[in-house]
Amino acid sequence: MAQKGDQLDRDSFSCSICLDLLKDPVTIPCGHSYCMSCIKNFWDGEDQRKIYSCPQCRQTFTPRPVLNKNTMFAALVEQLKKTGLQAAPADHCYAGPEDVSCDVCTGRKMKAFKSCLTCPASYCENHLQPHYDAAPLKKHKLVEPSKKLQENICSRHDEVMKIFCRTDQQSICYLCSVDDHKGHDTVSAAAERTERQRELEVSRLNIQQRIQDREKDVKLLQQEVEAVSRSADKAVEDSENIFTELIHLLQKRSSDVKQQIRSQQETEECRVKELQEKLQQEITELKRKDAELKQLSHTEDHNQFLHNYPSVSQLSELSDTSSINIRPLRYFEDVTAAVSELRDKLQDILRDKWTNISLTGTEVKVSLSEPEPEPKTRAEFLKYSCEITLDPNTANTRLLLSEGNRKVERMSQQQSYSSHPDIFTSFSQVLSRESLTGRCYWEVEWRGGGVRIAVAYKNISRAGGSNECVFGRINDKSWALNCQTDSYNFLFNNIETRVSGPRSSRVGVYLDHRAGILSFFSVSETMTLLHRVQTTFTQPLHAGLLLLNYGVTAELCKLK
Repeated sequence: MAQKGDQLDRDSFSCSICLDLLKDPVTIPCGHSYCMSCIKNFWDGEDQRKIYSCPQCRQTFTPRPVLNKNTMFAALVEQLKKTGLQAAPADHCYAGPEDVSCDVCTGRKMKAFKSCLTCPASYCENHLQPHYDAAPLKKHKLVEPSKKLQENICSRHDEVMKIFCRTDQQSICYLCSVDDHKGHDTVSAAAERTERQRELEVSRLNIQQRIQDREKDVKLLQQEVEAVSRSADKAVEDSENIFTELIHLLQKRSSDVKQQIRSQQETEECRVKELQEKLQQEITELKRKDAELKQLSHTEDHNQFLHNYPSVSQLSELSDTSSINIRPLRYFEDVTAAVSELRDKLQDILRDKWTNISLTGTEVKVSLSEPEPEPKTRAEFLKYSCEITLDPNTANTRLLLSEGNRKVERMSQQQSYSSHPDIFTSFSQVLSRESLTGRCYWEVEWRGGGVRIAVAYKNISRAGGSNECVFGRINDKSWALNCQTDSYNFLFNNIETRVSGPRSSRVGVYLDHRAGILSFFSVSETMTLLHRVQTTFTQPLHAGLLLLNYGVTAELCKLK
């Protein structure tokens, strides 16, 4: 009976969450009691729902009840502890393979509640009690259970390492400090920890600041996405409205033309029918007159014939048939021709304007760092200067390379280059060996007739005489500045743009591949912008040169 009573007491004064005797017992509104820390932790997990429940009876409370220590229960539990009554440890209180076990327990070991850095050892809650009761042990450093306590022991002297050697950047024990580390810069591990802790806090502040900055960047990017979405939606809506208006306009014009044709048709048909009726009347009259003349011709009485002849033989005035204008099958061909001409003009306009719309498309550019400003002066451009050489494998056989493949001249005689699939077979062009990405700047010095300074994708066509192979012509893979002795013009996809600017034998080229910027400058004592392109480059670029006349030379200048 006593054993059964003891079990009842244990059940009555145990926390149903941790299954141990109540610690700082509290009673919640439904009447059930728990350790204060256990029920607090349990309710912390329900904070998001703002509805708090009893783990046993599941009664809910709103708002979160205020917890007060149950002094009567606390006194009873303390009395039970003094009489030696303890709650039987549950299975989850014993140490498993992944847990830190108590170093004092014998047999089946309990989970460690704390580890002592001074001892060093790990203790369950029962065996830890002396550290709370004995004055000398109260000074020991208790930490969360750790399996790495042996790492705090000097492998040479078997002493706790309480000193840090700044000279060798390692933890040592007292004997090490007077032996191998004598004369070194040493401090207590606690002092070094304090110093490193300050550095850690500074690092955390920096990280937290960067987190805040990046969160702001994320918000800005989200705003950018929303702005792009709004702008795109508006552009689509406006475009649909404009095209709808255009369709309605065309439909109205079509209706007008149809109405005009039908009106003209009706007018013409009425005119023709009137002429038909007039002619039919004339035919009837002529037939009647012919019958009278026939009858007169058969009269046997000569006197009667002569008497009636003057009145019968007199004819009424006939219609002028020469006034009838016949245009076989050519009544409305002029209208069809006019409409066809309008269609052709509209197609040309739509094609040209669509090219412009495609070229001026906007790209949202995102960077995790502040973009560098675009260069303004030649000194700033020269910071991005790059060494570029010409690729002999791409050079047309009319081109002669020299100066370490930086200079090219167009010759009248073919050069003896080995056959290569990358060669430009029909046009006097050459590409650079180096591919260009990021920010690049280079200058070209040219002499003689015309030269075309270009950039192009590597996959531009090479073989044959098609304009798809020519820098700036019928392809969307190259951009070129055409330089003549008296003029400039820019070419892309066979669209030519007149360029004004001072004449110079040296042209500077600036490329910001990521930003989609390509600029050409006239370089003399000053730099003058000739033409600037804003687009989207989808592949690495190569510098290109096209020599338009024999004897022309072009050289990639050394800038460093």
